[in-house]
Formats: sequence, structure tokens, C-alpha cells
Amino acid sequence: MSDSSLADRVALVTGGSRGIGRAIALELARAGAQVVFTYVSNADAARESEKALVEAGGRGRAVRCDVADHAAVEGLVASILQEHARIDIAVNNAGVARDQLILRMKPEDFDAVIATNLRGAWSVCRAVAKPMVKQRAGRIINLSSVVAEMGNAGQTNYAASKGGLEALTRSLARELGSRNVTVNAVAPGFIDTDMTRNLPEQAKGALTERIPLGRLGSAEDVAGVVRFLASDAAAYLTGQVIHVNGGLD
Repeated sequence: MSDSSLADRVALVTGGSRGIGRAIALELARAGAQVVFTYVSNADAARESEKALVEAGGRGRAVRCDVADHAAVEGLVASILQEHARIDIAVNNAGVARDQLILRMKPEDFDAVIATNLRGAWSVCRAVAKPMVKQRAGRIINLSSVVAEMGNAGQTNYAASKGGLEALTRSLARELGSRNVTVNAVAPGFIDTDMTRNLPEQAKGALTERIPLGRLGSAEDVAGVVRFLASDAAAYLTGQVIHVNGGLD
């Protein structure tokens, strides 16, 4: 059953059909928000997420949208505004990875990751900024990563996209702060997802040893922080990167 902390607010979550994105969409819906979440290719997973939203007592729907397509993002936000006349929360979670050592990485693999992870988030921010400024209220939350700070071999494209996203967050916070629109980022550490579940037990053990809390994080750990940043309790937080990593340094 949903509570009312985000009642009557309209939220957009990109990449919300599975993993962390699905957990965020569910968390916001449970808090009372009307949620629109995007997916690109996995329609079955999107339908499962819609069903989960309803079962959780929330409201929401899936929309196919590739955030790397700037025109598609603008069309999506326009449709949300036409239906709801407002947009209160935008969560940039959609992301791709094309890992490879730089000597083997193709330019198109770098471009594809930047196009979705960084430029796609910028497109969403640009599209929602105007209605949020007009409302004089809004929450933009960008999903970064531990690799933006630590770096990681084989992920020069991914790490660059997330580092850029954090810089975008700080700059946009300065642009929109006077209009009561906050912009923050959440940087997950090692989270229990499909990717980490496929790691050998020895590799997972090595990861866990580096985390003071002694476990991988859950998608719900990240979603709870996003919900906080979307709420009135975070009204005086902007331009921040919140690390959700169990104490990893």
C-alpha cells in the first residue's frame, strides 16, 4: 500500500524496466507518485514492471523511448505534460556499457555509451527544465557510478560518461537552484544485479572484502536514496553526489 509523501507528483524514470530502475520506479510509486518509466527493447520486462507497480498499490506505465534520441525524449516529456500538465521528478537511470580496453575499444563503442549515459541524461534534463522552472519546483536525480570516482580498467567510456554526469549535475544545480529545482546524483557502488550475480563466487568474495558493511548493495538500497532526494525532506540538497556503496573507498 502506498503512502502519501509523493502524492500527486508525476515522475519520469528512464531505464525503469529492470534492476535499479525498476526498484526506483516501484519506490516512487509506493510513495504515491504517478510514474512513467522508459525502456528500449525488453517489452516483457517493461510489462512485468507495470504489473509490479500495480501490485505495490502504485500507478504507472511504460513508454518505449531511447534517450539517445533527443527528439524522442522531447516527445516523451511533451506527452507527459499533455497528460498530467506537470512533471515533478526526473530520474536519469538509463545506461549502457560497452566495456573494452582502450587499445581495442572502437570509437563507436565510446560514442554509444556517451550518447545514452551522458547526452541522453542531458536531453531529459533539458526537456524537463522548462516545466519545472515554470512550476518553480522540481527534482532531477542522475544515476552515476562508483567508477566515476575510482575509475576502472576497460571502462574508459563508461567512467567518462558518469564523471561527465556528475559535472552536469553540479552545473545544472547552479542554473536551476533559484527556481527551487534541485539537481543531485546518486553513485551506487557494487550492487546485487544480474551482472554481479553472474560473477564467480571468488570474485564476489573479493568485492565484498572491500566493503566495510560486508555485503553487496541491493537495488532497493539505491531506490531508497532516490526517493529521499525526490521528497520534501531533501529540499535543501542540491548539486550533491550521494555515494551508496557500503563504505567502499
